[in-house]
Amino acid sequence: MLGLVISRLADKSMGKKNIIVPYRDSALTRILQNALGGNSKTLMICAISPATDNYDETLSTLRYADQAKKIKNHATINESQQDKMIRELREENDKLKALLKDFKLSENKEKFNMSIINIFKT
Repeated sequence: MLGLVISRLADKSMGKKNIIVPYRDSALTRILQNALGGNSKTLMICAISPATDNYDETLSTLRYADQAKKIKNHATINESQQDKMIRELREENDKLKALLKDFKLSENKEKFNMSIINIFKT
């Protein structure tokens, strides 16, 4: 089942439409759902053998890894609108505190006024 999920995710990443990924068909794929096709970055390590006895298994592993390599996830920060606004306001507050500190240290008020104007333009 994991191989089927990997191939469907690879097809979906390649741009094919109306692809249904069967995560619910297996307990393992259900557990790995967020790692495989969700909002995360995932690393896959494949163990292969140079021995001729393991040729078929190594070839199968490399094909599987090639399919997994085609999956493209787009991880984004899980942040609500409120959290984003709070973070941006804190960053702006820190910038203004730094400017105020610079103003207290310097005698050049014109430089301070230009800095304030530049902040409010952005």
